[in-house]
Formats: sequence, structure tokens, C-alpha cells
Amino acid sequence: MHIESLQKLFEKYLYWLSLPNIGFTDILEIIIISMIVYQVMRWVQYTRAWTLFKGILFLLVFALFAAIFQLNTILWLLVNSFSVGITAALIIFQPELRRALEKLGRADFFSNFNFFSLSMNSGEEAMFTEKVAKEIVKASFEMSRVKTGALIVIERAVTLGEYERTGIHIDGVVSSQLIINIFEHNTPLHDGAVIVRGNRIVAATCYLPLSENMNIAKELGTRHRAAVGISEISDSITVIVSEETGKVSIASEGRLTECENKEVLLESLEHLYRERGTTETGDSIFTKWKGLLRNERGKKEE
Repeated sequence: MHIESLQKLFEKYLYWLSLPNIGFTDILEIIIISMIVYQVMRWVQYTRAWTLFKGILFLLVFALFAAIFQLNTILWLLVNSFSVGITAALIIFQPELRRALEKLGRADFFSNFNFFSLSMNSGEEAMFTEKVAKEIVKASFEMSRVKTGALIVIERAVTLGEYERTGIHIDGVVSSQLIINIFEHNTPLHDGAVIVRGNRIVAATCYLPLSENMNIAKELGTRHRAAVGISEISDSITVIVSEETGKVSIASEGRLTECENKEVLLESLEHLYRERGTTETGDSIFTKWKGLLRNERGKKEE
């Protein structure tokens, strides 16, 4: 009797714990869907769509807040603008969606199953370090001395793959000699911008969008306007060397700031490698942990 009553109790209140019958096709579907979702998330993360995705998450949280507190007018606005927002997103991110669909039809689709890849090894590339910053500063002021124009875009969280594809692929370790050689007059790569990702120059002769900000001084040319333009649509930092005056400037968040000497430019770039040195990545945590262990061993030996 007790066993039957316990069985009825479980059936009545814990029915949701019962597991469905899972067959081979169910497992296959789970694996396929998981792989597709993973690849889509990678694609979203390494394009401008990642910014859009974060904005959508914010709106969903805001909608939940409005639903909890019964903010009916705000809910009505969110629901009615949702369909318009989807259409706008498809138009804005049409180039990224087109490239993703093109990769679906490539012959090597089944060989590597990485059809949303954007030809970047995010997470595998080396970090932007103090050494990289010093090489950029050294090159900038060497070119400033001889009035060689330059445009160096340093990528941060927002991936610049769309603009990287407009240039010529390089994938070389950042050094002052390489930067100076790229921007040397009458060389094939001197026109356009170089894009720096981590400790590598990934592309040169890249075309950047021009800013439409009317507050930019008229005496500044296309190079400065392009630097401000890329900083308006991404979180990148761009170093500009003027070909006319030899002045070194830096563009960030839509603002243009002149750097009078090496120290000012290096200070402007400092927070880049300091942010990379935080415990956000597993490598930096591992490095700090090794340092702690080394210190502990040193104390024991003393």
C-alpha cells in the first residue's frame, strides 16, 4: 500500500521529472541544431551584428521589466515596432547575411563546417601589448619627422572584418619597420589604412567610411575624416599621421585629438593593453596563477 501511494504521489506532483523516450534521430537533431546555433553565435559575435544582438537583449530585458510593472503603453510600442525592427536589421546587415549564405554553397562546407567563419582567429590571436603600442608610437613619429602620411586602425571589441576585406591581406607581426615600409611613398600598399588586430597587422590599403561631421576642420583631409568615420561606427582607435603637416593625431569615439609627442600617444594607447591584461581571458588568469605559484615557491625556498 505504501509503495502504491508513493507511486501515485510521484505521478501527481513530480510528473514533470519523467524523461521522454530519446531515440537516435532525436540525438542527431540535437547535435545538428547545437552546431548550427554555435556557428551562428560565432558569426554574430565577430561582426557588427554582435552590437545589434546586445541591443536586442537589452530591449528584451526592458520589455520584461515593462511587463512586470504593467507599463502597457511601452509594451504596445515595443510589440508594434518589433516587425519594423526586423526589416531594418535585415537591410542594415545585408552584406554580412549575403556573405554567410555564400559560404553555405562553398565546396569545403562539409570538410570544415565553419561556414560562418570570417577568416579571423578570434581568441587565438596574440594580445595587444605594451610592446605593440610602442612599435606603433615609434613608427608614427618616424613618419611624422619625414611627413609620410599614415592611417593605423587598432581593432577592439567590434570586429572590422568588413573593412579588412577591402584591403590586401598581410597577417604580419606589428613592428615599426613594417609600418614605415607599408606607408613609404610610391609603394603598392601606402594608400589607405592598415588594420591592427592584437599584435598583428591583418590588412593594408583598407578603405574606411568618411565621417559626415561638419565640425571637423576644413583644413583636415580625407585621411582624418576617414579616421573619425571608423571611430564613429566602432570602438576602434586610429592613429593618423598628416602628410601635409607631419602632425600625429588619434581618433576615438568620433573625436580627433592631436598628440604633441610620443608620451601623449603612448598614454592614449595604454588602456588598450591594460584592458587586455585583466582577468577577462583565460590566458591572463593562467599567467597570473603561474606568477602566484612562482612567488609561493620563491618564498618557500627563502
